[in-house]
Amino acid sequence: MTSDGLYSSGRVDEDFSFNELVAEVFDDMLDRSVPFYRTVIKTTADMIRRLAAPGCCVFDLGCSTGSTLLELARLLPDMDLHFVGIDNAPAMIDKARRKTEMYSKGSLIEFRNQDITSADLHGADIIICNYTMQFIRPILRPKYVARLYESLPAGGILLVSEKVISQHSRLNRKFIDIYHDFKRIQGYSELEIAAKREALENVLIPFSVQENIDLLAKSGFDPVETFFQWINFVSFVALKEK
Repeated sequence: MTSDGLYSSGRVDEDFSFNELVAEVFDDMLDRSVPFYRTVIKTTADMIRRLAAPGCCVFDLGCSTGSTLLELARLLPDMDLHFVGIDNAPAMIDKARRKTEMYSKGSLIEFRNQDITSADLHGADIIICNYTMQFIRPILRPKYVARLYESLPAGGILLVSEKVISQHSRLNRKFIDIYHDFKRIQGYSELEIAAKREALENVLIPFSVQENIDLLAKSGFDPVETFFQWINFVSFVALKEK
């Protein structure tokens, strides 16, 4: 795994994008930038085992380098699941395919280089959107989530993880401080933290917990519940009832 040193100089030449440089270090970036990332994947596997039937098809929208689907395939081998990962970044899909072949999971996991807002989701029983919707323009999110709802069958499952913002300004500042402490512990310097925040400023636009719940509920999902939270990182499960 290549270490993330993209912002070690503290210089930001352009907004954050999922290009080849990011793809090369993305796995390390996730582990060091997203608190309890592996715990969320493990809990996602637990949710699928308890909520879904064997033989289901799991779509991961914004799948990046395929880590989530590879781990789900490892954790749920007895459920006979099929996996489809979709991402619009060619570098991410290329790396996902290489990793899948390396772990001999090519027969279980398919990757598609497509735009998640328009890709064909036919056949999806479970949809995962981990840290993905936050990169979609807010005005477009209701239409996107409504499309996810329509694509799922009765009994379908949507699992969403997002970085969130507090609607209370003082708490929000403290949450950010705690998150930056987490990144320091992971070995990121002050320059790297500041530069990454600048690069993401116009790209990653978080909603509050309640805004995310309302977004999912207004699209028809019921119930909608949180199943994990650490400061300003939250995971939701939303069902399309039978």
